[in-house]
Amino acid sequence: MRVVIAGGHGRIGLRLARLLAARGHDPVGIIRRAEQADDLLAAGAEPVVLDLEAASPGDVRRVLEGADAAVFAAGAGPGSGADRKETVDRAAAVLFADGAEAAGVRRFLVVSSMGADAGHRGDEIFDAYLRAKGAADDDIRSRPGLDWTVLRPGILTDDAGTGLVRLEAHTGRGPVPRDDVAAALAELLDTPATAGLTLELISGGVPLSVAVKDIAGN
Repeated sequence: MRVVIAGGHGRIGLRLARLLAARGHDPVGIIRRAEQADDLLAAGAEPVVLDLEAASPGDVRRVLEGADAAVFAAGAGPGSGADRKETVDRAAAVLFADGAEAAGVRRFLVVSSMGADAGHRGDEIFDAYLRAKGAADDDIRSRPGLDWTVLRPGILTDDAGTGLVRLEAHTGRGPVPRDDVAAALAELLDTPATAGLTLELISGGVPLSVAVKDIAGN
């Protein structure tokens, strides 16, 4: 399976690329800077340099042509202002979805955020982030041309993954290692019955593969 990952050099995207390559898939990581390419190659992924804040719809479509799935794992990052929450966390996600539809790529996963809501109130940067992610989620979930799954992790940590999680429509707040978020994405990609679901993810006591099978059967 050829999987194009937006945010391919990010702390979740790079982990996902490594997992997919280990499973025999063909990951492609979109990166903003050419100097990041070696890290993608070391992870077993094909690097593609493309700035989603400046790309045209045609640029994105060409990267996605021939892919079996797309994963939006890009983000403006914690040091960015409200303007980049709009241009990356919302607009780039929408552009990536446009490209997937134009290229005929139906399977589409989004790394969102717990609490994402286009109507979220507040004047802090994190409030703008939650609004941007919520607006992007709403746009993607409205598209009949995509078999989408929205994953909303809890508080992200760099602890080693345990493979034990809670994956439900509503979990309540809690931490989750980025390792386990990447592993959840890989499992979701291999489980098409999770299309059309918005899921929250935190650490828990259920093996990840079991949690995905359980939610797919609900």
